[in-house]
Amino acid sequence: MQELYGTRETPHLWPVARANETYAATRNGASSIVRARAPLRLGFAGGGSDVSPFTDLYGGAILNATINLYATATIQQVKEPVVSFAAADRNESWSEIAAPYLEPSGTLVLHKAVYNRIMRDFHQGEPLPVQLTTWSDVPAGSGLGSSSTLVVAIVKAFAELMNLPLGEYEVARLAYEIERVDVGLHGGRQDQYAAAFGGFNFMEFYKNERAIVNPLRIKSHVISELESSLVLYYTGVSRDSSAIIDDQIKNMCSQDREAIEGLRELVAEAFEMKEILLKGDIRRFAELLGRGWESKKRTASKVTNPHIDHLYDTALEAGAHAGKISGAGGGGFIMLIVDPLRRMQVLEALKAEPGMLVSCHFVDHGVHSWRV
Repeated sequence: MQELYGTRETPHLWPVARANETYAATRNGASSIVRARAPLRLGFAGGGSDVSPFTDLYGGAILNATINLYATATIQQVKEPVVSFAAADRNESWSEIAAPYLEPSGTLVLHKAVYNRIMRDFHQGEPLPVQLTTWSDVPAGSGLGSSSTLVVAIVKAFAELMNLPLGEYEVARLAYEIERVDVGLHGGRQDQYAAAFGGFNFMEFYKNERAIVNPLRIKSHVISELESSLVLYYTGVSRDSSAIIDDQIKNMCSQDREAIEGLRELVAEAFEMKEILLKGDIRRFAELLGRGWESKKRTASKVTNPHIDHLYDTALEAGAHAGKISGAGGGGFIMLIVDPLRRMQVLEALKAEPGMLVSCHFVDHGVHSWRV
């Protein structure tokens, strides 16, 4: 078990010197391409309990696992005094004269926000001419934590480029602060920590930004059975999770009893599901997944809608045990647990709907980077 207590130490000075040496080499004609890749995650239990103010008042608990779908960042220093960003999967690009601070508005706000924080904390407020290109295997609003995972990948790419000694906790905390504090986007904490650590994790979140990530040692045959039982279906609807989270925050601030009780049930289910998964009882795991979905719907009115309910009922009628929306809700991906012997019936039933079936496997690695 590892812990991080909400204090953020002043960055060491030696990475700044190393970054300046790298920049000087680039100006003399040298160039290094760096890539970083972070896995997306499936949230099994506790989703929403990692959002303030619930986390600060009651403590949150999350069970999730990373899959072989990724957000990728490629960064390269350039000779010209220009900062250029591109999101290849969204066909968006932006460039401007290099400056120590870029206004985080308009296009590619998260790219700008990461650059701003890295320049401020690790480059003495000096500009760093770079070309940054990103892409994700799934669309934004998928419910797999794509936006936060992308921020983790960008942070890791800068850390590799500038030789910054950032471990998993530091990368996750920095990515969280950039997205939630610097940019002001409402959301939880699990996505950043899942992308940074990877694998099956039970996470606990408390006040003062205390985070505890407990890696789970799941037996290989249990993982294989879970993969054989898992159906991942994209609803075809990309949603803005902030509206749902805003609704949840409003319910918390107004002390909405049903919303608070729903989140408390999600925390309890996360603890129970962790034990069930360690024991390898997939049928019971499915039951808890379905129970968690019912609790989740109590936390905010926009978590589900008639389209999601129809898809869910269609899968159950075809033989699925249970399932839930991954992420805040309202759209994105539905994950279902089925008897492997009934898997084809469920797939055929969902193929008749306008969404898309997606295959995936669990991965045990978090964000990693390399030089080309």
